[in-house]
Amino acid sequence: MNEAPLGILFSILAALILLSGFFSSSETGMMSLNRYRLKHLQKNKHRGATRAAKLLERPDRLIGLILIGNNLVNIFASAIATVIAIRLWGDAGIFIATGLLTLVILIFAEITPKTIAALHPEKIAFPASVILLPLLKIVYPIVALVNWFTNGLLHMLGFDPKKQHDEHLSSDELRTIVTDAGQLIPARHRGMLLNILDLEEVRLDDIMVPRNDVYGIDLDDSDEDILRRIQNSSHTRVPVWREDINNIVGMLHMRNISRVIDVHGLDRAALERETEKPYFVPESTPLHTQLLNFQQKKHRLGVVVDEYGEVIGLVALEDILEEIVGEFTSNQSEEDDTIFPQRDGSYIIAGNASIRDVNKSLEWELPTDGPKTLSGLILEILEGFPDANAGLSVGRYQFEILELEDNVVQAVRARILAAPELGED
Repeated sequence: MNEAPLGILFSILAALILLSGFFSSSETGMMSLNRYRLKHLQKNKHRGATRAAKLLERPDRLIGLILIGNNLVNIFASAIATVIAIRLWGDAGIFIATGLLTLVILIFAEITPKTIAALHPEKIAFPASVILLPLLKIVYPIVALVNWFTNGLLHMLGFDPKKQHDEHLSSDELRTIVTDAGQLIPARHRGMLLNILDLEEVRLDDIMVPRNDVYGIDLDDSDEDILRRIQNSSHTRVPVWREDINNIVGMLHMRNISRVIDVHGLDRAALERETEKPYFVPESTPLHTQLLNFQQKKHRLGVVVDEYGEVIGLVALEDILEEIVGEFTSNQSEEDDTIFPQRDGSYIIAGNASIRDVNKSLEWELPTDGPKTLSGLILEILEGFPDANAGLSVGRYQFEILELEDNVVQAVRARILAAPELGED
């Protein structure tokens, strides 16, 4: 080698540096591959993904192959560089070669190729797998021997290199992926996916219609009142009870109205006969569980009961679906609105407004782990029944009671405190 022309030695050195860059970029590219995208490409019969996945089945062997190749190439390059330096500068060339080769390898064989591979792992890893896979078969005995020693050391340290940990995503991690998907997923679809993930954290009592707001038919009312309730109903199904909502007789589907009204007026016997058996559900049921229950039991409306069996509200299949896709019905009239913006930046909010609805509409962060309505939250904090115009603060939100009736807050004025005000408070 000492007698070889310098041109040939420089060519060999350049080729070795390129090989070193190949092994360095292959290592980073393989380890930077998105495992879930790799599985997706595998299912679509992508050849590069299939080869890369086969190599990644045993990462210890892949890393062993790459490092063996990289170290052999770098050591050989160091020897060639030393020969060239000695021929050019004598014995002092050893030090010059060490410094120059370190700089060249860092720039052209380590930092640059690894940065490119980290930015575009698939463009590096998939083509590299064409070389790495057959190369692994060729030098497998050497790789196996090296891995035998390293795996023994790993076992002594308490690690099992053959054990592959399943990379399962938690709901929070999946939520982060969906949020960061950007233009890959349309904004509306991202919102729906996030809402589906949130179903596990929401219970029926968070979205149900409270018993005080349930629209139904009381059999103890007069025929005229019952007919008026039927005529004014905007719901497909309404509960029918006697004396109290806890004594529900059944659910009346409005398509059967013609069977309970004849030329003589209301047929009470037919009304009770046409009601369907009520479907009771516990208040603590998560929404995703209740959605499956509705599907399996072929129900669309459930009566929510507490731990003592007392009716506390109603929940409909549509209520759960709207938690996913947003509002898609317009049954309620304008009078049912609960939040009214004011010119001064405040809001007039009905006391029976759901805290979750307020948070969604105004992008606030009122606590939802206690009372479900704004009235309940205010009364819990005040620990009593104040006069109207009483005020209070909940975190950075300020409320003024405008109307109090029957021990229930009917309306409040709400505003979010500015940063200076919050600091003073």
